[in-house]
Amino acid sequence: MEQAAIAPPADGAHASTPVHAGHGEHETSTGVTNTKLAMWIFLSSECLLFGALIATYLLYRGRSKGIEPADVYNIPFTSATSFILLMSSLTMVLALAAIQRADYRRTKIWLVATALFGMVFIGGQVYEFTEFTRKGVTVDTNLFGSSFYLLTGLHGLHVTVGIVWLLSLWGLTTQGRLQQKDSETIEISGLYWHFVDVVWIVIFTVVYLIPM
Repeated sequence: MEQAAIAPPADGAHASTPVHAGHGEHETSTGVTNTKLAMWIFLSSECLLFGALIATYLLYRGRSKGIEPADVYNIPFTSATSFILLMSSLTMVLALAAIQRADYRRTKIWLVATALFGMVFIGGQVYEFTEFTRKGVTVDTNLFGSSFYLLTGLHGLHVTVGIVWLLSLWGLTTQGRLQQKDSETIEISGLYWHFVDVVWIVIFTVVYLIPM
């Protein structure tokens, strides 16, 4: 019996070939994009950094002579600014949800709100540092003071970087350059912002709430 000839594929048959939806996003073997993976790696290194600083703080706490930050703490004030910073995580989530449904007006509102909450926290930290300095607690007072300012000051620097990042995203959204398809950009900034908030929970607990 003669074998039937196989007909060549009709025009347009290749259109049925499956196309991977995330091909253009450069996904890694882990299922996340390169950019998101890079952010996770960066945050992992930041965990090691802050872990080392917290360990240094605990090592020198209570071992230095003279006035210490614990003598001038204003726990209610710091608690209030800490609560404001933690609330900014909620507004960050709302900003991401807004851009994912193409609600750019609310995206801008929540981005600005998150940045403003961060500014309030930084303002409170500047006020606190000013009060400490006025009462004689400076970076050069003792080892404990140095480790305190280094730990909390470095965290404040991270918050400041996050604020600048959020304002730049707000500007891009205002110009129409950040669309629904670019929602991962806000998601990645959200990962950074949530990390900053979680780190502060640890710092606030160790520095202000755990007695010496």
